[in-house]
Amino acid sequence: MASLYIHIPFCESRCAYCAFYSSTYRGNKADYLSALCRELELRRNYLSGAPIRTLYFGGGTPSLLSVEEFSLLMESLRRYYDLSSLEEFTVEVNPDDVTHDFVAGIAALGVNRISMGVQSFHDEDLRLMGRRHSVAQVYSAVEAIRGAGIENVSIDLIYGLPGQTKEAWRENLAKAVALDVQHLSAYSLTYEEGSKLSRLAKRGKVHPVGEEDCADMFALLRAELAQAGFYQYEISNFAKPGMESKHNSSYWDGTPYLGVGASAHSYDGTSRQWNIANTRLYIAKLQQGADDYYEVEQLDLETRYNDFVLTSLRTRKGMDLALLEEGYTRRLYDYCLKNASKYISEGLLIREDGFLRLSESGLFVSDGVMSDLMWVE
Repeated sequence: MASLYIHIPFCESRCAYCAFYSSTYRGNKADYLSALCRELELRRNYLSGAPIRTLYFGGGTPSLLSVEEFSLLMESLRRYYDLSSLEEFTVEVNPDDVTHDFVAGIAALGVNRISMGVQSFHDEDLRLMGRRHSVAQVYSAVEAIRGAGIENVSIDLIYGLPGQTKEAWRENLAKAVALDVQHLSAYSLTYEEGSKLSRLAKRGKVHPVGEEDCADMFALLRAELAQAGFYQYEISNFAKPGMESKHNSSYWDGTPYLGVGASAHSYDGTSRQWNIANTRLYIAKLQQGADDYYEVEQLDLETRYNDFVLTSLRTRKGMDLALLEEGYTRRLYDYCLKNASKYISEGLLIREDGFLRLSESGLFVSDGVMSDLMWVE
């Protein structure tokens, strides 16, 4: 089984916190979709014919596509890939793009999960972040999604916004829970280089929330969602029982995946590939029949080990020690457990039932723990 990701880089406007590759120019959208279809054809053997279990349209803003444009891409997908085992088909949307006709149209194409960028239930936060939707549009979007028969809804939230209080964050969580969604992803705001918020912070126009306050918000997030029946299956991801994101989980468990589109990444178990992060050049390369629209990195044993540490310890299940020994040699197994020993004694890591995982307190210092377990020459 494998996963497939389609990148739609177009945005109506650029969010103040965003550093992902996207473009507000849509004059070449038709050419881009043609290039996507061409890449789908060219890369059809990348996954060695493995059936596609999860399909994900991300961005950018995939909800800027019309139903007809989605249909065009689905024709290519069905022509070149085995979708007979498709279990989860997710599309990212912005609340203000969602209409009943749009959702009904993509549902008819097989979409059964929606991931919606809500970010906050306070309009002043949305304005600060440069979001183009209002809180009211979140509620109307969820109503339209459910009205079209899609029950699996995930929302994204951001905490640690400039000026945000713990009480305001608590209100956000309460409104998210009341929305009765099945999945929630929550991320601490990062001031990415090149983003508008980063520039404002450098000029002293906004002031980042302190690390201690962000840690308190993370603790509040975990407590409130646990009480509401959500399970934290990965550091930033929470789901009702059985509603974990199958697609995102494939990134953490080493499942091969193909990423198609400008800046998309792929992984086949032994190498990583990433496409050129420029829509204009991506289109030109595919139109010219060039084969240099992506780069490849062959992964040595130590790099694959580091990836394994990073992805497995992000999950609540943790690291399978038998898989560590079998797949990455006894040498790296011993190295990992030697470096983990101090964190086990400090109560930040737990070793039990053949797994190594972060403890409750270890979740708050996860980056440092994982970094110390990684191989360094």
